[in-house]
Amino acid sequence: MDHALQLRTATPRDHDWIHELRHRVYAEELGQHPVDPSGRLSDGLDGDNVYLVAARGQTRIGFVSLTPPWVGRYSLDKYLTREELPVLTEEAPFEIRILTVEEHWRSTAAAPLLMYAALRWVAARGGRRVVAMGRTKLLDMYLAAGLRPVGRTVRSGAVSFEVLSGSVAELTRTVAERHGRTLERLRTGLDWRLDVPFAPRADGCEHGGAFFSAIGTDFRTLTRRHDVVAADVLDAWFPPSPGVRAVLSEDPGWAARTSPPTGAEGLLEEIAGVRGLPVESLVVGAGSSDLIFRAFGRWLTPSSRVLLLDPGYGEYAHVTERVIGCRVDRLRLRREDGWLLDPARLATTTGDGRYDLVVVVNPNNPTGRHAPADALRAVIEASPVRTRWWIDEAYLGYADPEDSLAGLASVDARVVVCTSLSKMYALSGMRAAYLVAGPETAGELRRWTPPWPVSLPAQLAAVTALRDPAYYAECWARTHVLRRGLAYDLEELDGFSSVDEGVANFLTVTLPPDGPSAARLVRECRRHGVFLRDLSPMSPAYEGRTVRIAVRDTAENARIVAACQSALDALRTHAAVVSGAPGRASR
Repeated sequence: MDHALQLRTATPRDHDWIHELRHRVYAEELGQHPVDPSGRLSDGLDGDNVYLVAARGQTRIGFVSLTPPWVGRYSLDKYLTREELPVLTEEAPFEIRILTVEEHWRSTAAAPLLMYAALRWVAARGGRRVVAMGRTKLLDMYLAAGLRPVGRTVRSGAVSFEVLSGSVAELTRTVAERHGRTLERLRTGLDWRLDVPFAPRADGCEHGGAFFSAIGTDFRTLTRRHDVVAADVLDAWFPPSPGVRAVLSEDPGWAARTSPPTGAEGLLEEIAGVRGLPVESLVVGAGSSDLIFRAFGRWLTPSSRVLLLDPGYGEYAHVTERVIGCRVDRLRLRREDGWLLDPARLATTTGDGRYDLVVVVNPNNPTGRHAPADALRAVIEASPVRTRWWIDEAYLGYADPEDSLAGLASVDARVVVCTSLSKMYALSGMRAAYLVAGPETAGELRRWTPPWPVSLPAQLAAVTALRDPAYYAECWARTHVLRRGLAYDLEELDGFSSVDEGVANFLTVTLPPDGPSAARLVRECRRHGVFLRDLSPMSPAYEGRTVRIAVRDTAENARIVAACQSALDALRTHAAVVSGAPGRASR
């Protein structure tokens, strides 16, 4: 593909050309900057910017510059204060800068392709909004692309600019719609070297479970499962209890062909008895996602305002933003605070009653941090009556099963607690979950629940699992031991800047800012049959360099460590080749 149109991240060898092209266009051609005798133009952000380059063979065609929010400053800071441009603080946007194409290539698809590549790169790092400075003379072009003025004009040299902003999702759609045929035509022969897929998923939501692509989603090669380590989803490493396996194997033909109890009455009674909850406060579903879609679809409209934690489980952002179209705000958890949720910040943010719904995943996925129920209870009880709280306790068993807000949810109309039986009870394939709410709320949701919401095998498995607490308590305790061992082994590798355990059945590893991206590590590990989860699309807070790893059994954990070591070595060698510098030897 020597002569195919190539999209890639700039290498050190591109920088002289970038600075020279910038000078030709922005100093000599447009007069935005004074002419420099060196014939080069750079600025103070060059060490932190990311450049994407379009090239054909050895011929460089154009580039676009990106300033991520974690840099802490933008080029716009030279012209306006944060008070004058609050979007920089409130939205944590990515700045798209100086989209520049060589004069000979300006009539080609290079510019829209670079813009599309920039948007895909931003989305892959959790970006939801971009800002840019657009030349006033070309304002119609920017408006047609989906950018909107924020009401600020700046002047740089002889050039006047409008400050523009736009949603990443909407801009991506606009570029695809306007240039879709061209992009699709180019895609076949495009040498796409970015660490993000060319096109987003059809539903716009990133999920785990890529490991099944190695097994085969047509189920014809299921024996391949023995060659794969599925650490990109949070399924249990242990099997269901012996009782569950017995009840499912006793007469599988009968369980497969027989209609289950219409309303899962036996399962509801079992949950009520085990959890000490009134049965009229319970609603069951085929996994948490079933309950999320069903409940949120009833409660929310595009005019609703929702608060999510960031980072947080991506399904909530997907449903509220993309499916329903709510206005969604985020309470940002901070790396420097150990990703801990500050109840005082949460109380301040929710105290004025602006939110129709507040979602708290506790323990948090993907940070693994747990907020004590008493602290959350105090915030909720002091919150306005109009605000509904959704507390997701899917991983609570790994922290303290008794530290639940389910009891509060059964008596407080503002509170709903959702609990999956999949992860804690090794029933992910069965799809069983329940929520706890006040009787009126639960009754309304039951009216919108179709008959037979949980299959008969799933009902049999869930009821039997709930009757064997000792087995699962032992498995949960063993999970902590396995997680600690996996963390220790990963900490011994040369290549991670941090390994963070949390309290659940997963941990996270973070690559250094000057190291490979999380996406490249994940891709490299797949060559060894090990599937990990790149957290970058969930939040810009991860800076494109954090990976989540599910805890597996001893043998599979060893494979994870070995794959990470091999991947880090390979990526170091590749980086050395690209930069022309010798690679570091691994420890």
